[in-house]
Amino acid sequence: MFFVDTIETAGLGNRGYLAGGRRAAVVVDPPRDIDRVIAAAARRGARIALVVETHLHNDYVTGGLELARVTGARYLVPAAAEVSFARVPVADGDIAEVDDGLALRALATPGHTPHHTSYVLMEEGRDVAAFTGGSLLIGSVGRPDLVEPRLTAELARAQHASVHRLADELADEVPVLPTHGFGSFCSSSQAEGSATTIGDERRRNDALVKDVDTFVAELLAGLDDIPAYYAHMGPANAAGPAPLDLTPPGPADAGEISRRLASGEWVVDLRSRVAFAQGHVAGSFNFEGDGPLATYLAWLIPWGRPVTLLASTAAEIAHAQRELSRVGLDRPAAATTGGPEDWTAPATELRSFARSDFAGLAAARERGEDPVVLDVRRNTEHLGGAIAGAVHIPLHELPRRLGEVPPGLVWVHCAGGARAAIAASMLDAAGREVVAVDDGFGAAAEAGLVVAAPVTGPSAA
Repeated sequence: MFFVDTIETAGLGNRGYLAGGRRAAVVVDPPRDIDRVIAAAARRGARIALVVETHLHNDYVTGGLELARVTGARYLVPAAAEVSFARVPVADGDIAEVDDGLALRALATPGHTPHHTSYVLMEEGRDVAAFTGGSLLIGSVGRPDLVEPRLTAELARAQHASVHRLADELADEVPVLPTHGFGSFCSSSQAEGSATTIGDERRRNDALVKDVDTFVAELLAGLDDIPAYYAHMGPANAAGPAPLDLTPPGPADAGEISRRLASGEWVVDLRSRVAFAQGHVAGSFNFEGDGPLATYLAWLIPWGRPVTLLASTAAEIAHAQRELSRVGLDRPAAATTGGPEDWTAPATELRSFARSDFAGLAAARERGEDPVVLDVRRNTEHLGGAIAGAVHIPLHELPRRLGEVPPGLVWVHCAGGARAAIAASMLDAAGREVVAVDDGFGAAAEAGLVVAAPVTGPSAA
């Protein structure tokens, strides 16, 4: 009897898989922190015999090469992927034995990348699971625009054909186990649920219910901005990532924190947005440690800029370090624990700013205060409806567009509060007076604010 265990990386919206039988297993699209995978295999009492990649990933650094080295497993990578390390090249139709009566069949499914390959797990010759990587997702497909702009339309058509190939060759009851789609920006849209089958997708997936021209046109029209750090993930994976080092970073006292800020380095406070607003080191940025830390910090920070982490506990530092390593931010320059009073010199004044909700914003407008309203949601979110009079600058563009924020008190909002907190910390670090709106966007209309589709395009309301 076979098993399939999910290796969840919620912070990046991805899943890897451990699948096998009584003695041996295969790992599909492993995360960078391979200790989790090795522990999962140990719990099953299974030897990792194969490690496979569906494609060279654009959204995270793989642990595949190191996992294969540590375990002695064969490392299977699509043959058309150009890499700088030894691997077992995989071509369409190749079959690799996993355990007695259990094997893996490769299916070429280009679209997310030109070399993308899905894998079908077979038990005694019967298809029992499909690892679809960035091809067929839950109610969606992987983005076709992450490789080369000139290939995007071609890859979108290939994605449509690949999804149809999977649906044509596999039975309705076969479970679909994708890597992307659970928050990853590699997905063209987010997953509708947490599990699916070929039959489920045949009934609802746009790639399977719409003709190719309609599918491609709608897919391309719905694509949003690509996280900046994606440009570094593919090359890192092609070169062969270095072994992961999760030893604690060196400590930093108040003087060193001040010096690092003065030299232009980033100091990141991992505490909750509530605690940060109440008091923080001047010039520091707030990326909550229990939020989408890796995605937004890696997206916003100038690549290669040293970062110092501040948190309440050592466990929070360790968690953040692990999260950041998954996207290539391997070694924090320094880290320290405690509270803002510990991170500043004696008699140094802490910074703080106000928090409110959309009802508070509506009340401020009713009082005639005419505050600046800054919307930091992504373009596709903004096009779905915006507060009248708001300035729209997506969060990932804010560092280079701070000068475009009009003078005066700034009320900054997103869709739920987390991104607004990051933006508020950046505005505060730039010396602006700010109010962070910590509220769901649906409450804006309920508060009496006028919400309508923007009329001047995606960069202003």
